Amino acid sequence: MTSSELWTRATAERYDTEEAESSSLAALGPTLDFLAELAGDGQALEFAIGTGRVGVPLRERGVPVSGIELSEHMAAVLRRKIDEDTLPVVIGDMATSVVPGEFSLVYLVYNTISNLLTQDEQVECFRNAARHLEPGGRFAIELGVPPLRFLPPGQVAVPFDVSEQHLGFDTFDLVEQILVSHHFTRDGDDGRYRRGNSRHRYAWPAELDLMARIAGLELERRIADWDGTPFTQDSAKHISVWRKPT
Repeated sequence: MTSSELWTRATAERYDTEEAESSSLAALGPTLDFLAELAGDGQALEFAIGTGRVGVPLRERGVPVSGIELSEHMAAVLRRKIDEDTLPVVIGDMATSVVPGEFSLVYLVYNTISNLLTQDEQVECFRNAARHLEPGGRFAIELGVPPLRFLPPGQVAVPFDVSEQHLGFDTFDLVEQILVSHHFTRDGDDGRYRRGNSRHRYAWPAELDLMARIAGLELERRIADWDGTPFTQDSAKHISVWRKPT
């Protein structure tokens, strides 16, 4: 068991509804194009596959996909969409769980490596990716850049969404590199808000490159989004791809 916080049944049941906009085929198109190209004729393994937001449509494109998922509740929602033979999922943590076979692509999207709350476990995640990759295979991560430039001296909170239905802000422990996302989500039409939060360990791109090196992987490319926009100092996130040497 790793430090990742376990997703509950209630959270899993509402996940697809809350992520409907980012889960549409129109929104996912560039992601699926990118991952399918990386996978080529090989198999893909998704760490923290969740409800299959990315894995299921990627499988429907003809890419053989397997998954690892810590939360049985999230995996149960996925299983309503696709059967085990078509998309097998191992219940376990992404830092140590092993899936049979060799893969041309291992991928980890939507900031999910930050669910591992220690540097050691994030390093083990890279090692686990390398363990599953065939020579020449690739490990791809989607991760936000820590928005610390928005923090003036003495401030520890940064809002990221202020709307009628949702208020979201992050607070930071700059010593431990821990970010806590706070959410106030409007439930129904009676004006009540549901409160939730989640902890994450943020990491800079250069730190991830060192983790990759420890795992025997080499940086191949880094871009700002799935469309291939160049990564700059002003980019809010990055897509990074590391390659296992042949």
